[in-house]
Amino acid sequence: MTPSKKEIPTQKKQEYGFVFNTINYIMMIVGLVVLFIGYILLCGGGSEDPNTFNPAMFDGRRLYAAPILIILGFIIEIVAIMYKGKSKKNSELQG
Repeated sequence: MTPSKKEIPTQKKQEYGFVFNTINYIMMIVGLVVLFIGYILLCGGGSEDPNTFNPAMFDGRRLYAAPILIILGFIIEIVAIMYKGKSKKNSELQG
């Protein structure tokens, strides 16, 4: 007795590819550059002599610009990881 076509399981060919699209990688690189710039702006402001106070430590660059850039860089990285662009499969199913 031979099985009918309904009983034979069909195997779908699985397509493997990259986890992220090109736009995700571009956004990740932009986020890393923004993080790098933020950390560079955060550097410095120390004093050569530990007994003297250097007011450059409380510069607006270190208090405002650098932390904003670092937080923005992390937000860009999160968006880059979570972003799901339109793929061929999604556009074929909808259209």
